Amino acid sequence: MTAAAVLTTALAQRRERPGADLVESAPDLVAAATAMARRFRAGGVLHAFGDDDADARHIAVEFVHPVIVGKRALPAVAHHASRAAHHLRHAAPSDLALAVCAAPVLRVTEPSPVAGPVAAALAAAGERGLLTVALVGRRWAGPGVDHLLSLPADDPLVLRELQVSAYHLLWELTHALLEHGPDGVAP
Repeated sequence: MTAAAVLTTALAQRRERPGADLVESAPDLVAAATAMARRFRAGGVLHAFGDDDADARHIAVEFVHPVIVGKRALPAVAHHASRAAHHLRHAAPSDLALAVCAAPVLRVTEPSPVAGPVAAALAAAGERGLLTVALVGRRWAGPGVDHLLSLPADDPLVLRELQVSAYHLLWELTHALLEHGPDGVAP
């Protein structure tokens, strides 16, 4: 076997189990997307934030500017993690909060310096009555949320890939449910 083939095989194996775990989380993704579609139908706004501001911006852009022709724009805003808790205290209870956090929070009372703002924003969103969805790593012990999508990858790069895949799936499922979901077609 060539060195390139060995490397390619090793990289694929590193992603195999986490990828299967993402597939196994399909019922959780559908449940979260169903709840998100209901909030959008009720006029809710998506508030995205995370330990990487690029994720928050990416999520907001996906919802506001759909890349698939015929998909409607949905209201969304990205927040810098350090300011998200402040902004969410003023959000409407019909809104949604979607957090992406790869940093571990081992105990709620002692979050990591990176995850601390994300945990605080999720807590603020929950206190306000927002629908809370969190895409997190294996060791999350932050505040309770409505939909916790724990993606158990040990490699932080693989976890990041899974989280990006998961929020794209949430976008697609939410749109499918808005169009053809159990609660009827969206206006």
